[in-house]
Amino acid sequence: MSAQLETSQQLSELLKQHRKATDEQGVVDVETRKRRLQTAIDLLVDHHQELCTAMEADFGGRHQGFSLMNDILGSLNSLKHARDNLEQWVGSESRQVFSPYDQMGAQAWVQYKPKGTVGIIGTWNAPIFTLLSPLASALSAGNRAVLKPSEVAPETARVLAKAIGECFDPMDVAVITGGVDVGQAFAGMPFDHLVFTGSTEVGKKIMRAAADNLVPVTLELGGKSPVIISETADVREAARRLAIAKGMNGGQLCISPDRIYVPVAARDEFISAFCETYSTLYPTVEDNPDFTAVVNVQHLARVTGYVAQAQEEGAEVIRCPDVAVPAVGRKHPLSIVINPPLLSDIMQHEIFGPAFVLLTYSDIKHVVQEINQGGRPLALYYFGQDQAEQDYVLDHTLSGGVTLNDALMHAAMEEAPFGGVGASGMGHYHGRDGFLEFSHARTVFQSAPVDPRAEWGMLPPFPEHFAAAMASQVTR
Repeated sequence: MSAQLETSQQLSELLKQHRKATDEQGVVDVETRKRRLQTAIDLLVDHHQELCTAMEADFGGRHQGFSLMNDILGSLNSLKHARDNLEQWVGSESRQVFSPYDQMGAQAWVQYKPKGTVGIIGTWNAPIFTLLSPLASALSAGNRAVLKPSEVAPETARVLAKAIGECFDPMDVAVITGGVDVGQAFAGMPFDHLVFTGSTEVGKKIMRAAADNLVPVTLELGGKSPVIISETADVREAARRLAIAKGMNGGQLCISPDRIYVPVAARDEFISAFCETYSTLYPTVEDNPDFTAVVNVQHLARVTGYVAQAQEEGAEVIRCPDVAVPAVGRKHPLSIVINPPLLSDIMQHEIFGPAFVLLTYSDIKHVVQEINQGGRPLALYYFGQDQAEQDYVLDHTLSGGVTLNDALMHAAMEEAPFGGVGASGMGHYHGRDGFLEFSHARTVFQSAPVDPRAEWGMLPPFPEHFAAAMASQVTR
C-alpha cells in the first residue's frame, strides 16, 4: 500500500495493519523513532521549494519567505528538537512505593508507551506546520501517524502527499487527501489519538466523531485572543509590535491579536503609531508580494461582512494603509474597528483576517471581567511595566498561552507546551510535553518477594482486631 491514500477504506485497512504491527513490534527503540523523525526532516529539506510554491498558489499571494519561516522552519524546529532531545525523554521513571512495601523490596515505575497510530488533521492557514509540528511529538513518542491536510489548501496537500508517498513507508507515516467528507470519515476512524487544528465549531464535531471510538483528542482551536495595553505601557512600542504581529499571514493565525484594549487617553496615540508602522511595513496592498492575501473569497466575504456590519451599527473604522480597497483580488487593507456594539458579529466571532477590534477602557478590572465572560482564548497579551498589575492579569485570566510586552512569541517555544483551554482547545504539543501527550503513562508495580498480609491479619477470615486496626489509621 502506498503512503498516499485515496479512500477511507484504504485508511481503515492501513489502521488494522498499523495495529497489528504495533502489537507485534513491542518496544519502539530510540533509533527507530529518530529514523522516522529524520525522514520528515529530510522531506522538508528536499521539498521545501515545491511546498512554498504550493502555499503561495493556495493563498493567491503569500511571500515564500514567510512560508519558509512559518511552515518549513517552524516544522523543522519541532522535528529537530524532538530528534535531538529524544534520549532524555524516553525511559521509565521510578516512583515511590507506599509504606511498608517500600521497605520490603517492592518497586514501581512508569513506562511511557506509544499509543499506536495518531491521526493529524491540519488546517489551511499553516498547512505544513499544523501537520508536521504535532507529527514531531507523535513520532518522538514512538507512534505511527496518518495525516489529513486541509482541503482549503489543495495544492499544498497534493505536493505534501506526493512527497510523503516518496519518502515514507506507509507503516510509519501515511497521508490521505480529500474534502470535508474525507475529513468527517477520518475523525470517525479508530485512531489511538487524534489531533485537530481549526475552528472551535469544527473542533466540537471532531470531538463528537472521535467519541464513538473513545479516541482521545488534542484540539488546537482559536478564540478572540485579547491584548491589554496598560496605562504603564510604552504605547508606541506596543503599537509597533502589534502591527508586526497583526501583519503576519494577513492576520490569519490562530493566535493573532483579535481585540486590543487601550486606555481611553491613549487611543489616538496608539492608532497613530500602529498605522505608522503597519503602513511602513505594507505601504501598498494590491500587487504587494509581502502582503498575504485572504485565503479564498468565502473567508474574505466573512471578514468584510463583519467590518461592514459593525460600521453600519455605528462603529468607527480606520483603514490601514489608507488606500482604496482593490476591486479584484483578495488582498485588502487592514481595518481597525473601534468600539463596535457588543453583540456585533466582529465581537462574537474570531476574525481570522486583516481586521481587529480596538476597545477603549478606564478600569483594567473591567477589561479582565469582559475577557472572562467570553470563551477562553488561545493567547493573551499584556503590555505594561506595572508588576502588580501584570500579576493581576495573569492571576485572574485563563488562556492557552501568554506573551508579555510582545505578541505571538510564546508559540515559538519548543520546550514549552502549546495548546488551548476550554473553547480554545485541549491538550498540547511541543517538546517533552508533546512527547507525554502522545504517550500512554503506564504504571508498573513489582511486588515484594514476601507477602505479609496473612501474618498481619489482613486476610479473611478477619480477626476480631481487624476493623479496629483499620479504624486506628483514620487520622487527620
